Amino acid sequence: MKYLAIVLVAVAHAWEPVMDGSRTTRALYMVVYTFHMPAFILISGYFSRSFDMSPAKVKRLVTGVAVPYVLFETAYSLFKRYAGGADDTPITLLDPLFLTWFLIALFIWRVTTPLWQSLRHPLAVALTIAVLASVTPGIGDDLDLQRVLQLLPFFVLGLLLKPEHFRMVRRREVRLLSLPLLAGALLFAYWAAPRMQLGWFYRSNSAQELGAPWWSGAVMSLAMFGCALVLTICFLAWVPRRHLWFTALGAGTICGYLLHGFLVKGAGYFGLFDRYEWLSGPAGLVVVSLVAAVAVTALCTPPVRRALRFATEPDMNWAFRRGATER
Repeated sequence: MKYLAIVLVAVAHAWEPVMDGSRTTRALYMVVYTFHMPAFILISGYFSRSFDMSPAKVKRLVTGVAVPYVLFETAYSLFKRYAGGADDTPITLLDPLFLTWFLIALFIWRVTTPLWQSLRHPLAVALTIAVLASVTPGIGDDLDLQRVLQLLPFFVLGLLLKPEHFRMVRRREVRLLSLPLLAGALLFAYWAAPRMQLGWFYRSNSAQELGAPWWSGAVMSLAMFGCALVLTICFLAWVPRRHLWFTALGAGTICGYLLHGFLVKGAGYFGLFDRYEWLSGPAGLVVVSLVAAVAVTALCTPPVRRALRFATEPDMNWAFRRGATER
């Protein structure tokens, strides 16, 4: 699940520079963006169920999430400054750049896990917070809190899921039902492509900031949650049950996620998409999709994971008390 979700993330990011002028590509982009990060966040929530603020779990949170955020936020800022020619790009940990927002969001969500697990109706509370965030422009851009709050329900839902829920969505009838649902989503997206702002899919702004009436934020927040949940179920229904060649690559998705951004942004900085206009056509879309899928697959492999362990999984026993380093 993690591997297939990260492939969708990378492919969708690769579509961004080539989808202008193509209604079909924009529609595909909208469908994928509706559920690819919600699905990844839901899975992250599912794997966070055991987080209990114990010393060992806190150490893992710091070394596996906080430290990579600091390192890669700095790396992306320097990359934009020197490779992208944006000399005024500041190095700040308060304004996540490109895809690093997910790490700070995961940190906040995971720290609050004991709270959600103690509430009687955690999903209802999370949805209320998401709706309120969507109509509150005063939240600002610090730590990308709009995204943190608007995507919170998917993490909380992941905390509530059990293995049997995943078995339920993989039943044959669910798979068959997912096909017309996906076809309907694609048709609706094709109709909505020239009419709908992409800002609704990013969940990084309030309704007022998107130039819409405040009440539309509440409506769209709930509607997008429902659409994302349906498409996520369709996605999970087709995830293979048995172990395949890419199953183990799910353990390296953090590397694929953090590194593929350099490839996508680098291609844009060096004018690759402007130089080869055919990439915006149907053949170009296929090529871009395949290259992105192959690249992120390579970045999830064990050799890359081992090489990047100093940044994504540092030991850092020296920074913690002895009890925190014991499993």
